[in-house]
Amino acid sequence: MMHRILILASGNGSLAQALIDAQELDIEIVAIISDQDDAHVLVRAQNAGIHTQVIKVGSSRENWNTEIINAVVALNPDLVVSAGFMRILPPEFVNRFPTINSHPALLPDFPGAHAVRDALTAGVSVTGTTVHWVDDGVDTGPIITQMQVPVLPNDDEVTLHERIKKVERGLIVATIALILPTLERNV
Repeated sequence: MMHRILILASGNGSLAQALIDAQELDIEIVAIISDQDDAHVLVRAQNAGIHTQVIKVGSSRENWNTEIINAVVALNPDLVVSAGFMRILPPEFVNRFPTINSHPALLPDFPGAHAVRDALTAGVSVTGTTVHWVDDGVDTGPIITQMQVPVLPNDDEVTLHERIKKVERGLIVATIALILPTLERNV
C-alpha cells in the first residue's frame, strides 16, 4: 500500500514537481493545497492529475486554521510536506499531522522567509538546505537531513537560491524515502 502524501505550496512548485516525478517513492500525492490561487504549483498539479485546493488566508486567521485542518482531515494523509508553503501552521495542525518542511539554509542558522538573503548578509562561505519536522515555531522543529551548498564569490540572492533549490529537490525526495518506513499508514 502506498503512503498518502499531501503537499502544501505557495509558489512555483519545483519541490512539488520533484515529488511528482519521484518514481522511486511509494507515494500517492492525494492533493496539493495552496494559499495562493495564482501559484504555478497548481498548474503543475493539474498537469499531473493531482487534486488541488486553494485555502486563502482571509480576514480571520482562526477561520483559515480551521479550514486547513478540516481539509487535511478529509484527505487523511500519512505525511504532510510543506514545499515552499509560506505560512506558519497552527499548533493544532502540526500536533495532529506529521509534517516536514524544506528550508533553504542550514538550520538552526537563518530561519524564516529570507534565509538566502540572511546567509549572504552574514558573509558565510557555506549554506545549504535542511529538511525538518515542523513544530509550532518558525523553522525550529527537529532536523532530519541537511546538505551543504557553497557560497560562491559572485553569488547574489537569485544565483545562490537557484543552486540551493537544485540540492533541495534531491534532498526532499531522499528524506521522504528515508522516513516513509517510519510512518504509520492511515487506512
